[in-house]
Amino acid sequence: MGTPGREMRIPLLEEQEEVVPDRITSVLVLSAFFAVCGSYVFGNAVSYSSPAESGIMDELGLSLAEYSVFGSLLTVGGLLGALCSGKIADLIGRRGAMWVIDVAGIIGWCAIFLSESAWSLDLGRLLLGFGVGLASYVVPVYIAEVTPKNLRGGFVSLCMLVIACGMSMTYIIGTVLNWRILACLGSIPCLLQLVGLFLVPESPRWLAKIGRERDMEAALQRLRGKNADISKETSEIEIYIETLQEVSEYRIFYIFQRKYAQALTLGGLNAYAFYMSSILERAGASSTAGSITTAIVQLAANIAAVFLMDKFGRRPLLLVSASGACLAGFLIGLSFLLQDYHQSTDVVSALTFIGIVVFTGFFSIGLGGIPWIIMAEIFPINVKGSAGSLVNLVSWIGSWLVAYTFSYFFEWSSAGVFFVFSGICCSAILFIAKMVPETKGRTLEEIEASMTS
Repeated sequence: MGTPGREMRIPLLEEQEEVVPDRITSVLVLSAFFAVCGSYVFGNAVSYSSPAESGIMDELGLSLAEYSVFGSLLTVGGLLGALCSGKIADLIGRRGAMWVIDVAGIIGWCAIFLSESAWSLDLGRLLLGFGVGLASYVVPVYIAEVTPKNLRGGFVSLCMLVIACGMSMTYIIGTVLNWRILACLGSIPCLLQLVGLFLVPESPRWLAKIGRERDMEAALQRLRGKNADISKETSEIEIYIETLQEVSEYRIFYIFQRKYAQALTLGGLNAYAFYMSSILERAGASSTAGSITTAIVQLAANIAAVFLMDKFGRRPLLLVSASGACLAGFLIGLSFLLQDYHQSTDVVSALTFIGIVVFTGFFSIGLGGIPWIIMAEIFPINVKGSAGSLVNLVSWIGSWLVAYTFSYFFEWSSAGVFFVFSGICCSAILFIAKMVPETKGRTLEEIEASMTS
């Protein structure tokens, strides 16, 4: 058994013959479909508190402070779920972790549905947050590990598309349904995934990691098709796992070695999107028109990302996304600067509206989902649990900090906060150009080998 500092030598596979079938099979489609049910739960849970607010407060007599606690507990639960997401996925498998998501989600929605006081509401919201925090790691990892390399980007991009669908559907349905019925409907994707996961295979790479080679081959054969030749892909996975076993058993500090430093840093691109909510009213623009427009743009951009991911690659889309987000921040900052100088309200509201739409579109096509794709791709399987938990935790902490501090910064300087945001996105462009590797069209073993060799 080696020392933690020992260099891991993994043969690069780029020069080998193309061996991974890129045919879409029914089992692969079903695996992705049932996995992204967890992403729908994510979008559903995040957006639930908005349409349910007036109904819950009126019926249960909650104060604004009590309802704010209810809303914020999703993030607290998300932090808890993120903290143990990698460990759970490593101990009981990717499917097992998704079953945990479903159980937490079903209990959480039932607690909200049956609530007669604040404590059961809060318990349900906390359990939903735990499931969402777990899903944000497990779902993209599972899809990345079961999908052929030439299809992986598009399939993992489905996570963000389905999150956007979950949010949009909850906003729309929530305008006509009672909050209890809305909570009851929220449990349906959990039940669907709970049953559906019995029909699809476990991640072949996780099975290989725990020494279940025959199960790994059977799972891979089901995913690639009954007549597909999986011998070389199986060999690649087995050789890679054997190489990892020659390295010392990892500890939490193992992921901070120099060879993993770049991979760990790449997880920090994801916490930009959560302070674009109530600025339209400040600018004098229509919040209803803005919400509808951004919802449409978000869905369209996520659909485009599914098809563009494996065509143009991760880096180009990230660079375009960060550039567009930088421009959007500048436009919104400029609009509020003009407002401070008492310029035309029409000009201010138009610039703000355009900035929000530009941000939504460009964020959704790159920064919103690609960091999760890269996170699922770049970490070697022996550190994926610990590293994934760390990245997931940092992302949730960053999201909470942004959501918590934005109102204070917005009151301090409406223009300044968006100019700062634009500067952060500008620095992200430089970071992406310098540090982010291109992973399009490469197997997970090839990516991990190039990151650690």
